[in-house]
Amino acid sequence: MTADAGLPDTLRDLPAWTPDARELADLELVLAGAYRPLTGFLGSFDTAMVIAGGRLADGTPWPVPVTLAVPKELTGQERVVLQDPEGVPLAVLRVGEAWQDPTTQGWRLAGSLEALRSPAHGPFHGLRRRPDEVEAVAGPVLAVATREFLHRKQLGQLRQVAERLGAHVLVLPMLTGEHDESLVRALLGVRRELPEGTRIIPVPLPDRGDDPERDVLLHAHIAAAYGATHLLADREIEGSAIPVVVPEPWAYDADVEVWRPVARIEPDHVQAELTPERLGELLDAGEPVPDWFTPPAVAAELALARPPKHSRGITVFFTGLSGSGKSTVARGLADALVERGGRTVTLLDGDVVRRMLSAGLTFSRADRDANIRRIGFVAAEITRHGGVAICAPIAPYAATRAEVRRMVSVSGDFVLVHVATPLEECERRDRKGLYAKARAGLIPEFTGISDPYEAPEDADLTLDTSRMTPDEAVGRVLEVLVDGGWVRPQ
Repeated sequence: MTADAGLPDTLRDLPAWTPDARELADLELVLAGAYRPLTGFLGSFDTAMVIAGGRLADGTPWPVPVTLAVPKELTGQERVVLQDPEGVPLAVLRVGEAWQDPTTQGWRLAGSLEALRSPAHGPFHGLRRRPDEVEAVAGPVLAVATREFLHRKQLGQLRQVAERLGAHVLVLPMLTGEHDESLVRALLGVRRELPEGTRIIPVPLPDRGDDPERDVLLHAHIAAAYGATHLLADREIEGSAIPVVVPEPWAYDADVEVWRPVARIEPDHVQAELTPERLGELLDAGEPVPDWFTPPAVAAELALARPPKHSRGITVFFTGLSGSGKSTVARGLADALVERGGRTVTLLDGDVVRRMLSAGLTFSRADRDANIRRIGFVAAEITRHGGVAICAPIAPYAATRAEVRRMVSVSGDFVLVHVATPLEECERRDRKGLYAKARAGLIPEFTGISDPYEAPEDADLTLDTSRMTPDEAVGRVLEVLVDGGWVRPQ
């Protein structure tokens, strides 16, 4: 596609591309100067050097590859407009190199970036600042880069280290696209427990999946760009842009009912900290998070970010061959949940979606994937708002099913049900004569005949409707939902 018509004449006819969420975050941080010394996306040699040794080709320390994936048809361009998902142009990439990633065989563009406008979206955008917009302060600045909520232990450690260094505090919540609002609200809610003058500046930085040490190194680079002189982290690390400070161990003293350094607590007075697993169990059950563990403002945001399972949004995704019985079971499940009450239920049946949401799509692989992505998008929105989405497409490809799982899991839960009725039984049931037409060559790319069905290896439940009645199959799905806590037992 070509770039926005509102651009200057010199840019109007350039091709446009929308990077993914991580690449958009990298783009914003490069343009803001938070990734200095980077001025754009890395080429093949720089990327290889970073992966191998944590340095750019010129020897400058840099911990993670910052690359831009594009379709092959863009690799012959000299300039490309990069835009956000709404089509707003953000920058022009002056292409210095088009290269192929040896691990994925995907294409990449490298080159410098010319800013067109700053992104104007995202939660708490009013708190976000470029490094050059942050007023410098005299003396040390201790930064905390976090994707996690700060509980009483972490708040105490932060105050202790800041006091020891005589440092101002800079908190950099790393926005990942998952529960960002709750994270920032929780930090604002405990401002009174942070040292006076603490600044909170959200930074867009989705989890890269890199190793923890490189993650800390990247946080140190960003913190240094924002004026920090030290970074508080949970591990010592060499080669960071600024010194990394690891706090001494803290624990809850059950005798005096305060958090403090372990060295000052009698061993038999140390109360075990809530593990992440136990915290998750409390939230899943809708039970209160104890005040000794975290301040009330943080507990409230935790409950919003992870509602109890019985009221949390969920997608139940059926997959199976045509005629397997998935639509029948899905409709039965929807009816059963409506009869029980307490949940908003939406059924997204494959045939209905084809008519109402995906009219005009063919049965080519690309169009099938587009159909499943559309179903996934709608299901994710239903799930985000606390509803139950029940989907029943064929969904023959594992990669697209995994994409839908990721899409839904950002804001709720996902249960995959494989209706594994044998092909012979599906053909026997064929009321529409589709299998006969497919075997006669009248329907090309028909799943199970002339196109593959990739049986899921990650199904939460497998059903064979040739061995059970529809009511029994619905009962099996309900058992999974009740046992998982999503549906209350009758």
